[in-house]
Amino acid sequence: MSARLASGLIVNALIRRVNAEGGSAMVLAKGDAEAGAILVLALDRGDDPRFFERGIGPDGKATLVRSGPLQFDDPGAVGDYWQRRRSRDPDLWVLELDIASAERFAAETIIGA
Repeated sequence: MSARLASGLIVNALIRRVNAEGGSAMVLAKGDAEAGAILVLALDRGDDPRFFERGIGPDGKATLVRSGPLQFDDPGAVGDYWQRRRSRDPDLWVLELDIASAERFAAETIIGA
């Protein structure tokens, strides 16, 4: 069994990578620095909101999985979704990434860690 990096360290690395590539990354809610789960809100130029988080794939290995509704009809529904999740899990980190290939950045950093 291998040790996992602290959530706060992963979050910082992801934010730095996205910013270094010219994108925008910000923490919407700070979770537990050691072991908090990480929920990623991925945007492409402020549009097409989608959520991802670490999960287990069919092969039993860690992967990034789609989370939440597939489509948001109301702009306020995006905030409602992550705030509802956060109310049930106060250790949850919520990050917003606005960059092309946000899912790739998240997967490489969260799963690769």
